[in-house]
Amino acid sequence: MPELSHRRRMLVLAICCMSLLIVSLDVTILNVALPAMQTDLHASTSGLQWTIDAYTLVLASLLMLAGSTADRIGRKRVFIVGLVVFSLGSLLCSLAPDLNALIWFRMIQAVGGSMLNPVAMSIITNTFTEPRERARAIGVWGAVVGISMAAGPLIGGLLVDSVGWRSIFWINLPVGVAALLLTLRFIPESRAPKARRADPVGQLLVIALFGSLTYAIIEAPDSGFTAILPFAALALVALVGLVWYEPRRDEPLIDLRFFRSAPFSGATVIAISAFSALGGFLFLSTLYLQNVVGLDALHAGLWMLPMAVPTFLCAPISGRLVGSRGPRIPLLIAGSAMTVSALLFAGFEAETSNVSRFIGYLLFGIGFGFVNAPITNTAVSGMPRAQAGVAAAVASTSRQLGQTLGVAVVGAVLASGVSSSSYKDTFVSAARPGWWILVACGLAVLVLGALTSGAWARRTAERTAENLSSVEVREAAGITV
Repeated sequence: MPELSHRRRMLVLAICCMSLLIVSLDVTILNVALPAMQTDLHASTSGLQWTIDAYTLVLASLLMLAGSTADRIGRKRVFIVGLVVFSLGSLLCSLAPDLNALIWFRMIQAVGGSMLNPVAMSIITNTFTEPRERARAIGVWGAVVGISMAAGPLIGGLLVDSVGWRSIFWINLPVGVAALLLTLRFIPESRAPKARRADPVGQLLVIALFGSLTYAIIEAPDSGFTAILPFAALALVALVGLVWYEPRRDEPLIDLRFFRSAPFSGATVIAISAFSALGGFLFLSTLYLQNVVGLDALHAGLWMLPMAVPTFLCAPISGRLVGSRGPRIPLLIAGSAMTVSALLFAGFEAETSNVSRFIGYLLFGIGFGFVNAPITNTAVSGMPRAQAGVAAAVASTSRQLGQTLGVAVVGAVLASGVSSSSYKDTFVSAARPGWWILVACGLAVLVLGALTSGAWARRTAERTAENLSSVEVREAAGITV
């Protein structure tokens, strides 16, 4: 990629952030619309879970393929295809006649979404090459998540109350078209000097692992342990297959050498934990505010502001801290705030009081605002630029997998404890184990943030980067190992 002027780099960042905005908006808007969908489409709790997880599951399954494909055939080209498919999928979702059709259309939408975030992050990484400048750019990128969290519930609530839940998908169309036109005009094409070949076996194993695991978790309350046992077994077989098969490929879908870096491995698990907490938090909060408290979609969206505004404000601060001081401080703040927030709900029923609920939402927003920048920066900063797409895709996959598991696990816990005949009376007690799961997620962010940001962890990252770089040099020279 040619060296761009500062103004051009800022424009590239803005265009990439537009893609993140529509993908993130889709999640936050959808959560506000869940009760309306439940009524209109006669959906069960598991049906609501699938409207979210069908999307995040496909994203998680295809992100690494999209990242490596973009490195191989061109990042701009894949980014454009992603914008087109995502916009088309959004239009189909708005026309869905029933729940099953909506779930399938959400999967089409996710195919396009899988080509956006990791490819956009790869474009940003190759555009902002100076470490501090890149960290700040990633901080801006993380702030867009805060914008989506703030605007999504408000826009979604207004649309659901005034037009209906189908209109929440219309918001993606103008943003998607604008991003497409700007991409065609301003983003230069780039690709890796030597990108990886396709790995169809690895891709199938990833799909089998994520899909069977999610199905087993979501369907367990309704179908029982015996019925979901084959899917759990399939997930285990797929995991073993990945660990055995991928190191034996010259160009694997998942390069397990990345995980020799303690910061990279820590960032992966932190991403899964943090986004599991986000998925579970939004799922429980939305259902409680509308189905138990009785708020309409707009007022439920307003209750998301104490969480969304701190996320927006803290993300760029986190990016600057990562650039100047490293990831430790942001991760410790994130883990502490998220843990205390979940603990208020798990141990003190914070949702039943306006004051404690406000404090809980505020703390969660602060924690989530600080967690995104160190995850992304750690994932890509220690890797060779030629593999930026793959490294960014692993980080994005971890986020989507975390959100998928958060909704699946917390939703399954809720479904197994709530009573359909006395939903309002049993919701708080049924949700309690789910909140304790979110406490564990916050603690994981805190502990791993402390463990994987020290001097020994940085040494493992340096050794991993040197090893990967030396292998790339030998491969470029045609020398086999």
